[in-house]
Amino acid sequence: MRLARPGPLLWVAMAAYATAFGALSVLRHRAFETGRFDLGNMVQAVWSTAHGHPLQVTNLHGAQVSRLGAHVDPILVVFAPLWWLWPHPSLLLTAQAPAVALGALPVFWLTRKHTGSERAALGFSLAYLLFPATEWMTLNEFHPVALACPLLLFAIWYLDENRLLHFVLFALLAALTREEIPIVIAGLGIWYAVGRRRWLAGGAIAVAGVAAAAIAIQVVIPHFHHGSESSFYGRYNAVGGSASGIVKKAFTDPGRLISVAFDHRGTHYLLDLLLPMAALALLAPLLLVALVPELGLNLLSSVDAQSSIHYHYVAAEIPILFAAAAIGAARLGRRAPAAAIVAVLAAVAGNYLLGPIPLWRFVPGGETLQAKSAQVTRHDRIAARELKLIPASAAVSATNALGAHLSERKRIFSFPYLKGAKWVVVDAQKPSLGDHNDKEGGLRRIAELRQDPRFRLVSAADGVLVFRKR
Repeated sequence: MRLARPGPLLWVAMAAYATAFGALSVLRHRAFETGRFDLGNMVQAVWSTAHGHPLQVTNLHGAQVSRLGAHVDPILVVFAPLWWLWPHPSLLLTAQAPAVALGALPVFWLTRKHTGSERAALGFSLAYLLFPATEWMTLNEFHPVALACPLLLFAIWYLDENRLLHFVLFALLAALTREEIPIVIAGLGIWYAVGRRRWLAGGAIAVAGVAAAAIAIQVVIPHFHHGSESSFYGRYNAVGGSASGIVKKAFTDPGRLISVAFDHRGTHYLLDLLLPMAALALLAPLLLVALVPELGLNLLSSVDAQSSIHYHYVAAEIPILFAAAAIGAARLGRRAPAAAIVAVLAAVAGNYLLGPIPLWRFVPGGETLQAKSAQVTRHDRIAARELKLIPASAAVSATNALGAHLSERKRIFSFPYLKGAKWVVVDAQKPSLGDHNDKEGGLRRIAELRQDPRFRLVSAADGVLVFRKR
């Protein structure tokens, strides 16, 4: 099928999205709203790859390890050549926004194909860009899995077109963004097999997806994690503690899974995903089969962030929801353009109530969460100045907010880990430790550091303390 050409309005909307959210991401970084976990981790992995040590990072225990021992997201190596041209964390932040914006194109194509209406296609594409979860994901520092959002949308488009070679290309790229994404791809295989009666091709996609996920989770991560399984299984102790444990729990105690998944937090999460798109994804229920694995992982986790639209965990859910809405709109016939208007209005209303656009704080009742996170303060400028005291190649230990600005080096420790550190820098105003928001513990550790005879205070300004090993 010949591609429908998006109109100027969509191109302008995509460009505005890429520019605005790229700029907001950079400003949030300059305001020290990013952290060693997670932006700093990604920066160090890319820096190490660009310097001949593929995906090497420093873990919380001070050891040099492979990023693959935590998550299988080797797509990070793609950024290494770009790092040679622009060696700065802003590279990753500004790349993420236009990548996510490109997802509007397959949404447009899918809607135009199935409804025959360019007005409907434009409406659903704009709704994708206005969707609160899409925007929060874009601003949530940088995560490789965010790239799965547009990649999966392109994969769905080509699968819908029966262009399997193109589908395989985009599916493979998506699978490189995180270890569980192949399970989503397996769900697409089921949709293709059942919905299109392409049993052989769909079955092969489903089997390949499950196999790829199993290899990533059961082989790759344990190999790079010193023979042990992923530490993230601890998030599922309440429901089995492992993939096999969850499956067993589903048969022996399904009520437990239901009570955990659909508690108050989980129910709100589902509403936050469905209502800002007027629940139009429900028009294509078969495609939603691909949503089940990722949604299940998020709802069953004990980590609150996984059942919140404010983080990157929605990356594989957004493309399924919008592809389902685009394809399902065909059921509405001539009412599809009206449904697209409803989708846009729902996205705008959802953005007003839930979205990250800073201007909403000036509107009565608008969302105010993190509304000032892109404001660079005097303290932030002082912190940036103090960080310049630390040599570029020195091994340094830093509190979480400062660590994202110091990760372009071989060894970067998370305060209070000090062994091997030649420099230590802490921020008493943002004293989080590692990836934990433990303010009291951070302040206590900073007080202990002041008394540590191994380190000499070099500079202190507005609560930012820089120490050097004696």
